[in-house]
Amino acid sequence: MAVETKAERYGDPAVREAVARRVGAEWGLELPDSFFRFADFLAALGPVEQRALRDLELAPYGVMDLFADPSALPRDGLDIRVHGRYYRDPPEFLTFLHGGSDGLHFGLWSDDGRTCDGVASYYTDDGEGIERCHRTPLEAVRARIEAVHRDLADYAADGDEAELARLADLGRLREVMTGFETGERTETGLAYSEAYVYRRPPVDAARITTMDGAGALLSGATVLDRPPHGAADVHRFGTFMEDLLDDAEAVRAARDEALRRAAAGDPAEALVLGRDLHRASYGRAEHEEYASELLAVAYRELGRPALAEVAAAHHRHRALPDVDVLRPAR
Repeated sequence: MAVETKAERYGDPAVREAVARRVGAEWGLELPDSFFRFADFLAALGPVEQRALRDLELAPYGVMDLFADPSALPRDGLDIRVHGRYYRDPPEFLTFLHGGSDGLHFGLWSDDGRTCDGVASYYTDDGEGIERCHRTPLEAVRARIEAVHRDLADYAADGDEAELARLADLGRLREVMTGFETGERTETGLAYSEAYVYRRPPVDAARITTMDGAGALLSGATVLDRPPHGAADVHRFGTFMEDLLDDAEAVRAARDEALRRAAAGDPAEALVLGRDLHRASYGRAEHEEYASELLAVAYRELGRPALAEVAAAHHRHRALPDVDVLRPAR
Protein backbone atom coordinates (compact mmCIF):
# COMPACT_ATOMS: atom_id res chain seq x y z
CA MET A 1 0.00 0.00 0.00
CA ALA A 2 1.35 3.45 -0.92
CA VAL A 3 2.39 5.69 1.96
CA GLU A 4 0.43 8.93 2.09
CA THR A 5 2.71 11.98 1.89
CA LYS A 6 2.37 15.14 3.95
CA ALA A 7 1.42 17.08 0.79
CA GLU A 8 -1.43 14.65 0.11
CA ARG A 9 -2.76 15.19 3.63
CA TYR A 10 -2.85 18.95 3.07
CA GLY A 11 -5.21 18.31 0.16
CA ASP A 12 -7.26 15.49 1.71
CA PRO A 13 -10.86 16.73 2.23
CA ALA A 14 -11.43 14.45 5.22
CA VAL A 15 -8.25 15.63 6.92
CA ARG A 16 -9.08 19.28 6.25
CA GLU A 17 -12.56 18.89 7.71
CA ALA A 18 -11.12 17.16 10.77
CA VAL A 19 -8.57 19.95 11.27
CA ALA A 20 -11.30 22.60 10.98
CA ARG A 21 -13.43 20.76 13.57
CA ARG A 22 -10.50 20.40 15.96
CA VAL A 23 -9.53 24.06 15.72
CA GLY A 24 -13.14 25.10 16.23
CA ALA A 25 -13.51 22.83 19.25
CA GLU A 26 -10.18 23.68 20.92
CA TRP A 27 -9.47 27.28 19.93
CA GLY A 28 -12.99 28.43 19.05
CA LEU A 29 -11.72 29.77 15.72
CA GLU A 30 -13.35 29.30 12.33
CA LEU A 31 -10.50 28.71 9.89
CA PRO A 32 -10.81 31.07 6.89
CA ASP A 33 -10.83 30.00 3.24
CA SER A 34 -7.40 31.64 2.88
CA PHE A 35 -5.96 29.11 5.34
CA PHE A 36 -7.10 26.24 3.16
CA ARG A 37 -5.76 27.95 0.03
CA PHE A 38 -2.42 27.91 1.84
CA ALA A 39 -2.89 24.17 2.39
CA ASP A 40 -3.79 23.76 -1.31
CA PHE A 41 -0.57 25.58 -2.20
CA LEU A 42 1.50 23.25 -0.01
CA ALA A 43 -0.22 20.23 -1.57
CA ALA A 44 0.63 21.48 -5.07
CA LEU A 45 4.39 21.83 -4.48
CA GLY A 46 6.74 19.47 -6.28
CA PRO A 47 10.30 18.69 -5.16
CA VAL A 48 11.76 21.84 -6.74
CA GLU A 49 9.18 24.13 -5.19
CA GLN A 50 9.50 22.40 -1.81
CA ARG A 51 13.25 23.03 -1.93
CA ALA A 52 12.62 26.68 -2.79
CA LEU A 53 10.27 27.01 0.18
CA ARG A 54 12.93 25.53 2.47
CA ASP A 55 15.46 27.97 1.02
CA LEU A 56 13.13 30.74 2.18
CA GLU A 57 13.39 29.18 5.68
CA LEU A 58 9.61 28.86 5.75
CA ALA A 59 8.06 25.75 7.26
CA PRO A 60 4.45 24.94 8.21
CA TYR A 61 4.17 24.77 11.97
CA GLY A 62 1.77 25.23 14.86
CA VAL A 63 -1.80 24.56 13.83
CA MET A 64 -0.54 23.12 10.53
CA ASP A 65 0.87 20.16 12.48
CA LEU A 66 -2.70 18.92 12.92
CA PHE A 67 -2.71 17.88 9.26
CA ALA A 68 -0.34 15.04 10.22
CA ASP A 69 -2.89 13.84 12.80
CA PRO A 70 -6.02 15.92 13.55
CA SER A 71 -6.56 13.89 16.74
CA ALA A 72 -3.01 14.41 18.07
CA LEU A 73 -2.84 14.99 21.82
CA PRO A 74 -0.49 17.23 23.77
CA ARG A 75 2.15 15.85 26.07
CA ASP A 76 0.85 14.87 29.51
CA GLY A 77 -0.46 17.79 31.51
CA LEU A 78 -0.21 20.35 28.70
CA ASP A 79 -2.91 22.22 26.82
CA ILE A 80 -3.05 21.90 23.04
CA ARG A 81 -3.76 25.61 22.74
CA VAL A 82 -0.14 26.37 23.66
CA HIS A 83 1.30 24.30 20.81
CA GLY A 84 3.40 26.69 18.74
CA ARG A 85 2.59 29.55 21.14
CA TYR A 86 5.69 31.56 22.00
CA TYR A 87 6.11 33.44 25.25
CA ARG A 88 5.10 36.85 23.90
CA ASP A 89 2.35 35.70 21.51
CA PRO A 90 -0.87 37.50 22.39
CA PRO A 91 -3.99 35.32 22.65
CA GLU A 92 -5.20 36.67 19.29
CA PHE A 93 -2.24 34.99 17.51
CA LEU A 94 -2.40 31.36 16.25
CA THR A 95 0.91 30.14 14.76
CA PHE A 96 0.77 28.40 11.37
CA LEU A 97 4.22 29.09 9.86
CA HIS A 98 7.79 29.31 11.12
CA GLY A 99 10.14 31.73 9.41
CA GLY A 100 13.65 30.63 10.30
CA SER A 101 16.09 32.87 12.14
CA ASP A 102 15.42 34.93 15.28
CA GLY A 103 12.16 33.16 15.99
CA LEU A 104 10.22 34.67 13.10
CA HIS A 105 6.78 33.10 12.98
CA PHE A 106 3.42 33.87 11.43
CA GLY A 107 -0.03 33.50 12.92
CA LEU A 108 -3.67 33.79 12.00
CA TRP A 109 -4.96 36.85 13.84
CA SER A 110 -8.39 36.94 15.45
CA ASP A 111 -9.60 39.97 17.40
CA ASP A 112 -12.78 38.27 18.57
CA GLY A 113 -11.49 34.71 18.93
CA ARG A 114 -14.00 33.42 16.38
CA THR A 115 -13.10 34.84 12.97
CA CYS A 116 -9.75 35.47 11.31
CA ASP A 117 -8.80 39.11 10.69
CA GLY A 118 -5.62 38.54 8.71
CA VAL A 119 -2.06 37.40 9.36
CA ALA A 120 0.41 38.66 11.93
CA SER A 121 4.14 38.02 12.29
CA TYR A 122 7.07 38.98 14.48
CA TYR A 123 10.53 37.88 15.61
CA THR A 124 10.21 36.41 19.08
CA ASP A 125 13.95 36.78 19.74
CA ASP A 126 14.14 40.56 19.29
CA GLY A 127 12.26 43.58 20.51
CA GLU A 128 10.42 44.47 17.32
CA GLY A 129 6.66 44.66 17.29
CA ILE A 130 4.02 42.56 15.60
CA GLU A 131 3.35 43.26 11.93
CA ARG A 132 -0.19 42.90 10.58
CA CYS A 133 0.37 43.90 6.96
CA HIS A 134 -0.82 40.70 5.22
CA ARG A 135 -4.43 39.69 4.72
CA THR A 136 -3.76 36.00 4.03
CA PRO A 137 -1.09 33.33 4.59
CA LEU A 138 -0.20 33.32 0.90
CA GLU A 139 0.31 37.08 0.88
CA ALA A 140 2.86 36.55 3.65
CA VAL A 141 4.62 33.87 1.58
CA ARG A 142 4.60 36.07 -1.52
CA ALA A 143 6.21 38.92 0.41
CA ARG A 144 9.00 36.59 1.52
CA ILE A 145 9.48 35.32 -2.04
CA GLU A 146 9.95 38.83 -3.35
CA ALA A 147 12.24 39.93 -0.50
CA VAL A 148 14.57 37.01 -1.25
CA HIS A 149 14.23 37.58 -5.02
CA ARG A 150 15.48 41.14 -4.49
CA ASP A 151 18.63 39.87 -2.73
CA LEU A 152 19.30 36.98 -5.12
CA ALA A 153 18.93 39.19 -8.18
CA ASP A 154 22.04 41.15 -7.21
CA TYR A 155 24.18 38.00 -7.14
CA ALA A 156 22.54 36.50 -10.22
CA ALA A 157 23.31 39.66 -12.17
CA ASP A 158 27.02 38.88 -11.64
CA GLY A 159 26.56 35.43 -13.18
CA ASP A 160 26.69 33.45 -9.93
CA GLU A 161 25.43 30.06 -11.10
CA ALA A 162 24.25 28.90 -7.68
CA GLU A 163 22.21 32.04 -7.19
CA LEU A 164 20.86 31.83 -10.73
CA ALA A 165 19.64 28.32 -9.93
CA ARG A 166 18.02 29.48 -6.68
CA LEU A 167 16.38 32.37 -8.53
CA ALA A 168 14.95 29.92 -11.06
CA ASP A 169 13.60 27.71 -8.27
CA LEU A 170 12.08 30.76 -6.63
CA GLY A 171 10.37 31.59 -9.91
CA ARG A 172 8.85 28.11 -9.96
CA LEU A 173 7.56 28.61 -6.43
CA ARG A 174 6.07 31.99 -7.35
CA GLU A 175 4.39 30.45 -10.40
CA VAL A 176 2.63 27.85 -8.26
CA MET A 177 1.67 30.40 -5.62
CA THR A 178 0.21 32.95 -8.01
CA GLY A 179 -2.10 30.24 -9.32
CA PHE A 180 -3.85 30.52 -5.95
CA GLU A 181 -3.42 34.18 -4.95
CA THR A 182 -1.77 37.48 -5.94
CA GLY A 183 -1.61 36.50 -9.62
CA GLU A 184 -2.75 39.99 -10.54
CA ARG A 185 0.35 41.47 -8.91
CA THR A 186 2.91 41.47 -11.72
CA GLU A 187 5.70 43.20 -9.79
CA THR A 188 8.64 41.17 -8.48
CA GLY A 189 11.54 41.76 -6.12
CA LEU A 190 11.99 45.29 -4.83
CA ALA A 191 9.14 46.64 -6.95
CA TYR A 192 6.73 44.23 -5.26
CA SER A 193 7.94 45.16 -1.78
CA GLU A 194 7.61 48.87 -2.51
CA ALA A 195 4.11 48.41 -3.92
CA TYR A 196 2.63 46.09 -1.29
CA VAL A 197 4.85 45.72 1.77
CA TYR A 198 6.77 48.90 2.56
CA ARG A 199 3.77 51.19 2.42
CA ARG A 200 2.86 52.73 5.78
CA PRO A 201 -0.56 51.41 6.76
CA PRO A 202 -3.26 54.00 7.39
CA VAL A 203 -4.30 54.96 10.90
CA ASP A 204 -6.93 52.50 12.13
CA ALA A 205 -9.43 54.41 14.24
CA ALA A 206 -11.14 51.15 15.31
CA ARG A 207 -7.99 49.99 17.13
CA ILE A 208 -6.15 51.34 20.16
CA THR A 209 -2.35 51.46 20.40
CA THR A 210 -0.61 48.65 22.32
CA MET A 211 3.06 47.97 23.12
CA ASP A 212 3.16 44.84 20.97
CA GLY A 213 2.48 46.90 17.86
CA ALA A 214 -0.67 45.05 16.81
CA GLY A 215 -3.25 47.30 18.42
CA ALA A 216 -6.46 46.18 20.11
CA LEU A 217 -9.85 46.25 18.41
CA LEU A 218 -12.20 47.98 20.83
CA SER A 219 -13.68 51.30 21.83
CA GLY A 220 -13.63 52.93 25.23
CA ALA A 221 -11.47 55.21 27.34
CA THR A 222 -7.89 54.46 28.39
CA VAL A 223 -5.87 55.99 31.18
CA LEU A 224 -3.32 57.43 28.78
CA ASP A 225 -5.95 58.44 26.24
CA ARG A 226 -4.04 56.23 23.83
CA PRO A 227 -4.16 57.24 20.16
CA PRO A 228 -5.61 55.02 17.44
CA HIS A 229 -3.40 52.25 16.10
CA GLY A 230 -0.82 53.71 13.74
CA ALA A 231 -1.09 57.26 15.09
CA ALA A 232 1.24 57.03 18.09
CA ASP A 233 4.78 58.30 18.36
CA VAL A 234 6.12 54.78 18.79
CA HIS A 235 9.40 55.75 20.47
CA ARG A 236 7.73 58.14 22.91
CA PHE A 237 4.97 55.69 23.77
CA GLY A 238 7.39 52.78 24.19
CA THR A 239 9.74 54.80 26.40
CA PHE A 240 6.88 55.95 28.64
CA MET A 241 5.54 52.41 29.00
CA GLU A 242 8.96 50.94 29.77
CA ASP A 243 9.45 53.50 32.53
CA LEU A 244 5.98 52.74 33.90
CA LEU A 245 6.55 48.99 33.89
CA ASP A 246 9.81 49.41 35.81
CA ASP A 247 7.88 51.00 38.69
CA ALA A 248 6.21 48.21 40.69
CA GLU A 249 3.96 50.58 42.64
CA ALA A 250 2.82 52.37 39.46
CA VAL A 251 2.05 49.06 37.76
CA ARG A 252 -0.02 47.92 40.73
CA ALA A 253 -1.97 51.18 40.70
CA ALA A 254 -2.50 50.93 36.92
CA ARG A 255 -3.79 47.38 37.30
CA ASP A 256 -6.19 48.45 40.07
CA GLU A 257 -7.52 51.30 37.93
CA ALA A 258 -8.01 49.02 34.92
CA LEU A 259 -10.00 46.56 37.04
CA ARG A 260 -12.08 49.40 38.49
CA ARG A 261 -12.96 50.63 35.01
CA ALA A 262 -13.82 47.13 33.83
CA ALA A 263 -16.12 46.64 36.82
CA ALA A 264 -17.82 49.91 35.84
CA GLY A 265 -18.47 48.55 32.33
CA ASP A 266 -15.44 49.75 30.31
CA PRO A 267 -12.84 46.98 29.76
CA ALA A 268 -10.68 48.99 27.32
CA GLU A 269 -7.90 49.74 29.80
CA ALA A 270 -7.92 46.16 31.08
CA LEU A 271 -7.33 44.83 27.57
CA VAL A 272 -4.60 47.24 26.47
CA LEU A 273 -2.74 47.16 29.79
CA GLY A 274 -3.15 43.38 29.93
CA ARG A 275 -1.66 43.04 26.47
CA ASP A 276 1.20 45.39 27.42
CA LEU A 277 2.01 43.42 30.55
CA HIS A 278 1.77 40.15 28.64
CA ARG A 279 4.33 41.44 26.15
CA ALA A 280 6.72 42.84 28.75
CA SER A 281 6.42 40.35 31.59
CA TYR A 282 9.47 38.14 30.94
CA GLY A 283 11.22 37.53 34.26
CA ARG A 284 8.53 39.41 36.18
CA ALA A 285 6.11 37.01 37.86
CA GLU A 286 3.94 39.83 39.17
CA HIS A 287 3.48 41.22 35.66
CA GLU A 288 2.50 37.75 34.41
CA GLU A 289 -0.15 37.50 37.13
CA TYR A 290 -1.51 40.97 36.41
CA ALA A 291 -1.61 40.27 32.67
CA SER A 292 -3.53 37.04 33.21
CA GLU A 293 -6.00 38.73 35.54
CA LEU A 294 -6.60 41.73 33.29
CA LEU A 295 -6.98 39.72 30.08
CA ALA A 296 -9.44 37.33 31.71
CA VAL A 297 -11.61 40.27 32.79
CA ALA A 298 -11.30 42.14 29.49
CA TYR A 299 -12.10 39.20 27.21
CA ARG A 300 -15.02 38.16 29.39
CA GLU A 301 -16.51 41.65 29.37
CA LEU A 302 -15.96 41.97 25.61
CA GLY A 303 -17.68 38.64 24.85
CA ARG A 304 -14.49 36.94 23.66
CA PRO A 305 -14.50 33.74 25.75
CA ALA A 306 -12.23 31.76 23.42
CA LEU A 307 -9.46 34.33 23.87
CA ALA A 308 -9.96 34.25 27.63
CA GLU A 309 -9.41 30.48 27.57
CA VAL A 310 -6.32 30.76 25.36
CA ALA A 311 -4.89 33.42 27.69
CA ALA A 312 -5.52 31.20 30.73
CA ALA A 313 -3.91 28.17 29.06
CA HIS A 314 -0.89 30.25 28.07
CA HIS A 315 -0.52 31.63 31.58
CA ARG A 316 -0.41 28.09 32.98
CA HIS A 317 2.33 27.05 30.55
CA ARG A 318 4.45 30.14 29.88
CA ALA A 319 7.52 28.54 31.49
CA LEU A 320 7.74 25.72 28.91
CA PRO A 321 11.29 25.24 27.56
CA ASP A 322 9.86 24.70 24.05
CA VAL A 323 6.53 25.23 22.33
CA ASP A 324 6.22 21.87 20.54
CA VAL A 325 3.71 20.10 22.79
CA LEU A 326 1.92 17.65 20.48
CA ARG A 327 2.40 13.89 20.56
CA PRO A 328 0.70 11.28 18.33
CA ALA A 329 -2.61 9.91 19.58
CA ARG A 330 -2.38 6.26 20.73
